[in-house]
Amino acid sequence: MLVREVMSSNPVTILPTDNLKTAIERMGKLYRRLPVVDENGRLVGIITDRDLRLAVHSPYILRERWQDEQLLTNTLVDNCMTPAPAYIGPDEHVQQAIQLILKGRFSGLPVVDEDKKVIGVITVTDLLRAFDMFLTRLSAHEEELEQ
Repeated sequence: MLVREVMSSNPVTILPTDNLKTAIERMGKLYRRLPVVDENGRLVGIITDRDLRLAVHSPYILRERWQDEQLLTNTLVDNCMTPAPAYIGPDEHVQQAIQLILKGRFSGLPVVDEDKKVIGVITVTDLLRAFDMFLTRLSAHEEELEQ
């Protein structure tokens, strides 16, 4: 099974020049990470909900709560993202994605084409769906063999 068969296509992305407020708005309640892309859609980094929490709640920043809005507006994604993140291609096997995710302890990976343009994201949830499909097919095949 290939990554392209189970990945989520058309991911929400963000530019390194966008601010943290924009990142939070784009993540909303649905996403835990955003691929950071340049103006051509090429992967340059990744920003996670953890990165945002660390930026806002850093023990090294002493400020009043009213300053949070200012911090979110004035801090760029580029300052908080992980540059050059792990990624995978759409024609790689799902097993390779699993190995990368386990090795890096990630919850997902950007999927990029040969030009490093982000075309999707593969998450642990996507992989569990793939595993469920595999088990369903296996079960159906076993039932056919028993008949």
